[in-house]
Amino acid sequence: MAHLLYRLGKFASRRRWWIVSAWLAILLAVGGSAAAFSGTLSNNFTIPGTESQRVLDELRDTMPEAIGGMGTIVFTAPDAAMTDEQQAAVEDALADLEQVEGVESVINPFDISRQLEEGQAGIDEGRAEIEQATTELEAGAVQAAAGQADLDAQRAEFEQSRDLLPPEQAGAIEAQLEEGQAQLDASLAEIEEGRGQLDEGLAEIDLAERTLEASAGIKFVSDDGSAAVASVQFDSQIDAVTPETREAVQVAADAAAEVGVEVNYSKEIVQDISEIFGIAEIVGLLVAVIVLIVMLGTLVAAGLPLLMAIVGVGVGVGVTFALTGVISMSSITPVLALMLGLAVGIDYSLFIVNRHRTQLLRGMDLQESIGRATGTAGNAVLFAGITVIIALAALAVPGLPFLTLLGMSAAGTVAVAVLVALTLTPALLGFMGRKVISRRRWAKAEAESDLNSSHEQLQLEADKLAASGRGWGGFATRKPILTLVAGVAALAVIALPALELRVGLPDGGSEPADSTAFQAYELAGEYFGEGTNGPLLVVANLPATDSDAELSELQLEVADRLAAVDNTAAAVPAGVSDDGRTGIFQVIPTEGPASESTEELVRELRDSAPVIESDTGVLISVTGQTAANIDVSEKLMEAMPLYLGIVVGLSLVLLLLVFRSILVPLIATAGFLLSLLASFGATVAIYQWGWFGDIFGVTNPGPILSFLPIILIGVLFGLAMDYQMFLVSGMREAWVHGGSAKSAVRVGFSHGARVVTAAAIIMVAVFAGFVFSHLTMVRPIGFGLAFGVLIDAFVVRMTLVPAAMYLLGKHAWWLPKWLDRILPDVDVEGAKLAQSVPATTTAASDDVDQVTVKG
Repeated sequence: MAHLLYRLGKFASRRRWWIVSAWLAILLAVGGSAAAFSGTLSNNFTIPGTESQRVLDELRDTMPEAIGGMGTIVFTAPDAAMTDEQQAAVEDALADLEQVEGVESVINPFDISRQLEEGQAGIDEGRAEIEQATTELEAGAVQAAAGQADLDAQRAEFEQSRDLLPPEQAGAIEAQLEEGQAQLDASLAEIEEGRGQLDEGLAEIDLAERTLEASAGIKFVSDDGSAAVASVQFDSQIDAVTPETREAVQVAADAAAEVGVEVNYSKEIVQDISEIFGIAEIVGLLVAVIVLIVMLGTLVAAGLPLLMAIVGVGVGVGVTFALTGVISMSSITPVLALMLGLAVGIDYSLFIVNRHRTQLLRGMDLQESIGRATGTAGNAVLFAGITVIIALAALAVPGLPFLTLLGMSAAGTVAVAVLVALTLTPALLGFMGRKVISRRRWAKAEAESDLNSSHEQLQLEADKLAASGRGWGGFATRKPILTLVAGVAALAVIALPALELRVGLPDGGSEPADSTAFQAYELAGEYFGEGTNGPLLVVANLPATDSDAELSELQLEVADRLAAVDNTAAAVPAGVSDDGRTGIFQVIPTEGPASESTEELVRELRDSAPVIESDTGVLISVTGQTAANIDVSEKLMEAMPLYLGIVVGLSLVLLLLVFRSILVPLIATAGFLLSLLASFGATVAIYQWGWFGDIFGVTNPGPILSFLPIILIGVLFGLAMDYQMFLVSGMREAWVHGGSAKSAVRVGFSHGARVVTAAAIIMVAVFAGFVFSHLTMVRPIGFGLAFGVLIDAFVVRMTLVPAAMYLLGKHAWWLPKWLDRILPDVDVEGAKLAQSVPATTTAASDDVDQVTVKG
């Protein structure tokens, strides 16, 4: 592979116009496709096979109107109850809002309040009428009883005198008595019928009162009249609502602000995920540029890795956006691709540029140096990129669709970054010529030449100093046992909070404190209960009923069962299908959507389903955004051990191939696990516990983003193996070329430390830029990756690994002979290239690959 890349580098340099033109054409084509075919990103995460997703799919057929996206608007009067003028302004604004294209319906809180009041008044009036009718009916019953007594007395008197009366007279009297009895029986029948009607009326009133009481469990206007919450239902799912519709909703509702009403919108209404790059990310890039300038000494050279990263990201993320028109993607998909594309794009190009600069300073011919840098450093870049790509592509293994798209998009962007580094970088190096090195550095090289000190001689002297214990490598290996104990102990302490890791998906409470989404979340919780921010949707399969009253009675019975479950604040029937066989209930938890009690409520509701079905014949299922988020989080945590096992196994196999050692892969993998756990711990401390919340903008600590752990595993694995490769391969090369095992650790470390330090700082800077992203969901990912790279590069790879390698000595490179024979030689550093391709230099070049910076 080194020979192939060597020829590719020279070809790209000679045919640089072709290469540049080809990449420009690709960039334009991808950009045009993204502009023409891109669709809408989503913040909804679903997993086929979960109960919440299955129920939602069924509702699409039975009650499609029930699955439209919902958002809330909170109206508040700052000082006291809303005035009539303010209330009228709010209602006018809601009436206008209902006419907005894309809005299915709007729940006017004052209408609901009036309906409840009118309903209660109607119930009271009806109950009073029934009481009056009952009184009259009972009076009639008393009269009928008295009439019956009189008639019975007359009949008894008639029977006593029947024999004394003429037959005609007796017949007439008997007919009169029978007619009287018939009239009395009719009156009694009317009384009984009236009683039945009154009982039915009373039952209807009781049913209406139960319904009213159940509905009263959800408030829309606060008790003091100073706040009201309106619900907006869209005609499509929330991720499909266009930015234009969201903006129109806000314009309509903002009209209420003209009379002094404060208007705040839930996250579902104001979220804007159309932009994935903000000010904070630019700051991160500026830090990367500063590091490049300091390291490379010239703006031209510093701009090259940055330009390569931009091209790679432009193509990789552009393809992702172009596919959003046909594939539903989460908003985090292009963001992760952007994040990784920038970081690895800069680093991979930097490794090749750094090798090229070193070779030029030795006097190597320009074309030869470009080819040699691509064949050596480029070979390492290719293998390092493959490890990252495999780790990201392995996100498809758990079988979660949105995670698969996430991994494939990021992996594709990294693949483009590798291709750009191996083709466009050498092409532009051909254009830059000697300008890739500053005049000051050239002058220094000439001064060294005038002093009869070749670069190789200076490097050999530096190697001797490194072997003697100079620099960080010497410090880390001077007392290796102490270094290992202290380092592992420190990382273990940082990792301790990971023991309390909880995962979930962000809600309005995760937004910045000054945002309208956070204010709406807080105000809704304050005035109407925390659970109103995350209602659950319970769907019921209802048996056939003979009447509407029987159906309503059944619904209320189920609602009572749901309300009796722990951690439930209210349960209200919210609708029924046209055929009466599917009912939906809104269940309000006692706490917010991200709380542990709400998670427990979802489980208890599902556990109670068999009992409810046995007692009522109604089968219930739980869905809704809150339940779906909980299902997604649980599935991701279930998939994490499998994915971690795959990544660790992959790590051992790859490192076994690269370093031809048993212990080095074990050390590298153990270091990766330490970095991972420390990153988990720090992320939990800040985003779940709220430590340093003011610094990182954590206003409402809560569960960690559910797919953050699995992303950290994949990304940190790939990046950790990058640094492991660039550092430890230098140690192996120094050992193979005859140095003692312990001195080889220090010498090899000194060769790669500078470029790895710069690369790690750049990567941390890029990731850290996302810590303050305008996309709240991205922030913990940016922090986790930045902290993980910082710990892995500087604590694990540059401190603990050298200490462990130094302590093991030659045993670190032990490999059974039988395994050595069957393992392929991947030659990551391209060491064989120097033996088969002579270099054209103006100085001795036999030791070119012995003293180059390992990158």
